[in-house]
Amino acid sequence: MSIAAQSISELINRDLDRLSKEVEAYSKEENLWITDGEITNTAGNLVLHLCGNLQHFIGAVLGKTGYERNRDFEFAGKNISRAELLGSIQEAKTAVTDTLQRLPESVLNYPYPQRLFNNKEMSTLFFLIHLQGHLNYHLGQINYHRRILDK
Repeated sequence: MSIAAQSISELINRDLDRLSKEVEAYSKEENLWITDGEITNTAGNLVLHLCGNLQHFIGAVLGKTGYERNRDFEFAGKNISRAELLGSIQEAKTAVTDTLQRLPESVLNYPYPQRLFNNKEMSTLFFLIHLQGHLNYHLGQINYHRRILDK
């Protein structure tokens, strides 16, 4: 594994571990599914979204895992148990680790296999860094959600 892929894998796995801790920190499991005022995404839906995002863009696209994403469910699904959410996080960790361990270093410089962001071509390394930032952004939202709504 290249140093860059190893570093990204470590950062994503670090933040997925933090995501698990956030899910576990909710005092009541049902609070994972609360919305309030300007907070329109539940923590549970954000967990589903993050796991689906990583499983798709790293696992399925780069790792050819066969994962099939259901993005609509990521935002519409409700009342998934805490245990199932934690299992999804673990599955995402496995997909990220397994894929990035096998990824040849040269692939990081190639264009990412899908064009996103208004059909923009970007390197695989650029997109992996984007995915880590995306995870971290929503992790912060979940932390805020828990501290504000989990009283």
